Amino acid sequence: MDKATLRKRLVQQRVNMAERAVKNAQLQQVMRFWLVHRHETVIGAYWPIKGEFDPLPALHRWKEDGELLDEPLRRRIALPVVDKVHKTLRFHAWYPGCPMEEDAYGIPKPKETEVLEPTLLFVPCVGYGPGGYRLGYGGGFYDRTLAELSPRPYTVGLGYTEGFIDDFEPEPHDQPLDAILNDNGVIWPVQ
Repeated sequence: MDKATLRKRLVQQRVNMAERAVKNAQLQQVMRFWLVHRHETVIGAYWPIKGEFDPLPALHRWKEDGELLDEPLRRRIALPVVDKVHKTLRFHAWYPGCPMEEDAYGIPKPKETEVLEPTLLFVPCVGYGPGGYRLGYGGGFYDRTLAELSPRPYTVGLGYTEGFIDDFEPEPHDQPLDAILNDNGVIWPVQ
């Protein structure tokens, strides 16, 4: 099956997924537990579209938890903004209630907030396969961005169990992720 057909099938399957509330709660919990031992203070994420898992509630809680530590940490969350010239992503500060506007693709983005450099980046997965490879929407924004970022942030894919593609064949430009989490737990790297 070609990638465009596979992408369309997986997005449709995700949009119509049964038990969404249960799977969301499970992945929120997986993400919160996974973050407990991480030391990053600036995390990039994404605004969910087309039935994607929403990482923002878990990240907002992570941010608030940082303020409750014995030595409080200022934790920051950033969302992507498309750099139209280079067709890559830059990450701007996000917080609940911050000014937002739609980008050219109709996706909400922070409006005129500070540019941040995440050291950990949560990436949405339409699908994912062995070796930490992901299937995105086909625009190549994350692959181009990850290829250019230096230092490269620790990258974590987020998706549902239904998005796993056991025979996924990455292309030469595909950037592998450091970890992938789904509603069952950490699936890459294999523990």
